[in-house]
Amino acid sequence: MKVTIVGAGNVGSTCADAIAYKRIASEVVLLDIRENYAEGKALDMTQTSTLLGFNTKIVGSTNDYKKTANSDVVVITSGVPRKPGMTREELIGVNAGIVKSVTENILEYSPNAVIVIVSNPMDTMTYLALKESGLPKNRIIGMGGALDSARFKTYLSIALDKPSNDVHGMVIGGHGDTTMMPLTRLATYNGIPVSSFLNESQINDVAAATMVGGKTLTGMLGTSAWYAPGAAVSYLVASILHDQKRIIPCSVLLEGEYGQSDICIGVPVIVGKNGWENIVDIELNSNEKELFSKSADAVRKMNDALKSL
Repeated sequence: MKVTIVGAGNVGSTCADAIAYKRIASEVVLLDIRENYAEGKALDMTQTSTLLGFNTKIVGSTNDYKKTANSDVVVITSGVPRKPGMTREELIGVNAGIVKSVTENILEYSPNAVIVIVSNPMDTMTYLALKESGLPKNRIIGMGGALDSARFKTYLSIALDKPSNDVHGMVIGGHGDTTMMPLTRLATYNGIPVSSFLNESQINDVAAATMVGGKTLTGMLGTSAWYAPGAAVSYLVASILHDQKRIIPCSVLLEGEYGQSDICIGVPVIVGKNGWENIVDIELNSNEKELFSKSADAVRKMNDALKSL
C-alpha cells in the first residue's frame, strides 16, 4: 500500500513520519518543490527505522510526480501556512492555484487514488479539488473534523481531569474558527454524558477553546500546528487503507444531507477502502441545525471567492 504526501513542511513531514512509524503503509512518498528538501526529510526519517522498528519505505522527491505513481492515497498539505492574524479566507488566492495544480499532476500518475485535502481553507480547497478533478465524490475527503474533534476531546479531558482516550466527542461544520460545531450535547466520558460531570459554563468554555484551537496554536508557534494535524491524517489514512470503517468527521460533498447541497463541509462519514462510503445522519436539535446552517453559509462565502480567481 502506497501513500503520497505532497508538501514536506511541518504538517506533511509529520504525516509521513506518523504513517511510517505506525506501519500504516508499505511505502510513503514525500514530495516538495524545494530542491532536496523532501529527500532530506525522507532520509532523516528512514534513519529512525532501525531505532523504532518499522520497515516502511520512505521516498523523497523534488517535484517528480513519477515517483508518486500508483499511490492508493494522496494527501495534499502543500500551500501557504496561516500566519498570526491571517484568516483562512486570505489563503484562498494562493492555495487554490497550488491545490489545482497538484491534483492534476497526481491524477496523471495515480488515477485511482483517494485524495485527502489538508491545505487551508480546507473546506473550500476540498470543494475545488472535487470540481476540478471530476472524481467521484467519495474519493475527495477534507481532513478537518478529525483534527477538530481531537482538540475537542483534549479540552474535554482537561476539564474533566480524566484520560483523553476515555472521552468521546465530535466536531462538525466548517473547519474554521467561527464555523466549527463541537457537539457538546453528544460528548461522553465512558458513555456517560459530560453534562453529568461539567456544568454549562464549563462545557461552553470547552467549546469556545476548541473553536479557536488552531488560532491559539498559531499565536503560540508563529505558524500552523503540525503534530496533531499529522496524527489526524494518519488516523484517516489508516481507515482508508485498512478498510476500518471508522466514523470520522470529514469535509465531503453534501447533496441534500443535513439540509445542504453543493458544498463540502464537515459531517460524520464512514471511511473505508473506497474513501468515504456513507454519511452518518445525526439528529440535530433546532439550535444545532441553525448553527450548522450558519456554518454552511460561511463556507459558501469562502467558496464564492473561487469564482473571481
